[in-house]
Amino acid sequence: MRKIPFEKTLKKTGKTVKVSGWVHSIREHKNLVFLDLRDEKDLILQVVLEKNLAERINLEDVIEVEGKVLKRPEGMVNPKIETGEIEIKGEKIRILSEAKTLPFDLRNLNLSLLEYLNWFPVVLKNEKVKAIFKIQQKIVEGFRENLKKLGFFEFQSPILCALSVEGGAEVFKVDYFSKEAFLVQSPQLYKQILVSSFGKVFCVAKAFRAEPSLTSRHLCEFTSLDCEVGFIETLEELLSVCEKILKGIFKKLEKEAKKELNLLKVELPKIPKKIPRIKLFEAGKTIFNQENLDDLDPEKEQKIFQFFKERENSDFVFVTHFPTLKRPFYTLPDPKNPEYSLSFDLLFDGLEIVSGSLRIHKFEDLLDSLKKRNLDPKNFQYYLLAFEYGMPPHGGFGLGLERITKQMLKLKNIREATLFVRDLKRVDLPLREEEKENEKD
Repeated sequence: MRKIPFEKTLKKTGKTVKVSGWVHSIREHKNLVFLDLRDEKDLILQVVLEKNLAERINLEDVIEVEGKVLKRPEGMVNPKIETGEIEIKGEKIRILSEAKTLPFDLRNLNLSLLEYLNWFPVVLKNEKVKAIFKIQQKIVEGFRENLKKLGFFEFQSPILCALSVEGGAEVFKVDYFSKEAFLVQSPQLYKQILVSSFGKVFCVAKAFRAEPSLTSRHLCEFTSLDCEVGFIETLEELLSVCEKILKGIFKKLEKEAKKELNLLKVELPKIPKKIPRIKLFEAGKTIFNQENLDDLDPEKEQKIFQFFKERENSDFVFVTHFPTLKRPFYTLPDPKNPEYSLSFDLLFDGLEIVSGSLRIHKFEDLLDSLKKRNLDPKNFQYYLLAFEYGMPPHGGFGLGLERITKQMLKLKNIREATLFVRDLKRVDLPLREEEKENEKD
């Protein structure tokens, strides 16, 4: 007999079926044992067994059940689950895998962040934790689908590169056949190379930053949703693309993640028809009474968010025109005021989730920008080839998957929005045993 999905049992009343899943709960009543069986979709199916059949069964055991599908007695229907009108009278049980006794209550997690991360392969069985990553999957799908509708070409970014993309010390060095290579900080240079051929491109890529920070917003490995748009010449065009993609993602979630959002008791924020914009130096004068504001820190991001939340009831705000020398070498200076760049950050509920800019597309200008930062053009010769032989005006941005998930679901720590955490002190488990006690929530 072939196994069937839980949802198909609803149309099998009176027939014998075979199903399998995890033991979600166990309840005894006189000579009977009631099991709630859980499948990979988190559907629940009630199984009724004689006590002798259930003697060796434990929570989270993986079992196979063969039995007859029966309508539940009147008054015993459970409207809270999809299979609540039926139950299976178990006749044969096969234990596929035994589970140890759980060290904590899996249904109602009450763990410190350290315990949560150390036990994550088990914690992930919790339906609310699973819901976080089902929503995250829909974010990626929404990003991909909307860019494909706009005619973008998807590519797979390499993880190893020959040079540091953005300069600085925050790179992981790799011994590559006795030569020095790096884990990519972002797919930036590869996106730009492809624009010279494909015009509009995107990727869902891993990025690596050797940041010596153990905060609620930093990771050493994260997922970046990146795109690059050819043949655009104004920052406003780029911001419009960013808005369109963001709205498409939220529309996808509204349509296809209702169950998970309801489970987590989360309401999606409303994106304004046009997200507010403010130049960094204007924010300095207007919000901070500061003449030469040249960058943002977490406190300033929060204050800008609060300002626009009160003024325009917006959870989102674009901050533009960061100082040119504070941004990577490929960032295009504003022709009207070259001290500032045509760049932006998108703040969501007070946290930067997107960063982008128009790019320098003229070869000679790019060489000048490299030299101003004391970067040797010889180290970028592979990248520069694309600019020597016809590069259109372009711009792009990267959206942090874990960050948007954290903000949307109002999670306290970005590690809660990360399937497999890599940070300053952790690769799956803490890097050194003695550091376990020092890792902070």
